[in-house]
Amino acid sequence: MSTADEQIRVSAETKRELERRKREGESFDDVLERLLEDDRDLLAGFGSWSDEQAEAAREIRKRSKNRSKELMERVAGADEGS
Repeated sequence: MSTADEQIRVSAETKRELERRKREGESFDDVLERLLEDDRDLLAGFGSWSDEQAEAAREIRKRSKNRSKELMERVAGADEGS
């Protein structure tokens, strides 16, 4: 980390968002460095779900796909009756 002080101007909304993301003991510079590092890391956050969370998401997706399929079959059946 550099010791030179620079100032940047940000909107009040951006400052609030940085404050929201700021962890205990972090400076705004620390927050920005962390966010920029995460942005460069294509796998940042990859695998962050637990096995249980991932399974629950798969189950929800499966149920949703089944409901969509059933709806499409009903719509297709209604069209055939016309």
